[in-house]
Amino acid sequence: MKKFLAIGAVALALTAAVTTGIAAYKFTAQPIADTALELAQEAAVLRQGSRGGEVKEVQRRLKQWGYYTGAVDGIFGAGTKKAVIAFQKKNGLTADGVVGKATFAALGMNDSYNALNNGSGSGSSSGSSSSSSSSGSSSYTSSDLYLLAKCIYAEGRGESYTGQVAIGAVIMNRVRSKSFPNTIAGVVYQSGAFTAVSDGQINLEPDKTAYNAARDAMNGWDPTYGCLYYYNPAVATSSWIFNRQTVVVIGKHVFAI
Repeated sequence: MKKFLAIGAVALALTAAVTTGIAAYKFTAQPIADTALELAQEAAVLRQGSRGGEVKEVQRRLKQWGYYTGAVDGIFGAGTKKAVIAFQKKNGLTADGVVGKATFAALGMNDSYNALNNGSGSGSSSGSSSSSSSSGSSSYTSSDLYLLAKCIYAEGRGESYTGQVAIGAVIMNRVRSKSFPNTIAGVVYQSGAFTAVSDGQINLEPDKTAYNAARDAMNGWDPTYGCLYYYNPAVATSSWIFNRQTVVVIGKHVFAI
C-alpha cells in the first residue's frame, strides 16, 4: 500500500511540474519572442561599425549620388557615416548617421525598409534592394521609361539627382492613386498637369541622368514619401497648390500631398 501511495505521489508531482512548465512557457514565450524581434530589428539598422552587403549597397547609392567618395567595401566607417548624415540633411531626415527605416526608404532600399517595417529584418542580406528593384519596373515598357525620363528632364533638369527622382516618384504615385489616370502616359498628358507638356519642353531629349532617375522612380525610390504634387513657389501661379500639405522640400521644389 505504501508503495502504491509513493508511486501516486510521484505521478502527481510530475503532473504538477509539467503543468507548471506549460503555464510558465505561456507567460514567458511572448516576452522572449518580443525580445528576439527587437534584437532582429536592431540588427537590421546600420550604423558605424556595421558590415555586410546592405552597407555596400548604401555606399554604392551614396557614391552614385555624390555623397560618398570612399571605397564601396561594405564597412560602415566614419566616411560612410559622414555621407549618410549629408544625405539625411538633404532629404529632411534626422541627421544622426544611422540608417533606419526612414533612411532606407529615402535611399530606395525597399527590402531593407520592409524588413524593418514588418519586423523580419536580419541585416545580413547583400544588395537588399536588387530583387525589389528588378520586379518594380517589370510591368512598364521601354516607352514608359522614355516618357518618364522625358518628363523628368523637362521638369527638373536643373535639380539634383534626388530632386529628379522625386519628380518621377510623384508621377509614379499618381499612377498608383485612384485620383489620377493609371498609366504613365495618362498622368503625364493629363490636361494642365505639367508645365513642360503645356510649353512643349516635354519634346526635349532626356539625358542619361534623367533615364537613371526614371529607373529609380520606377523601382520604388520615393524621396517624397508618397507625395502627389510638387511646385516651385517662385514661379507657381495656381493659388490652390499653396494650400496642399508640404511633406519635403528638395531643391527648388516643394513636394506635397
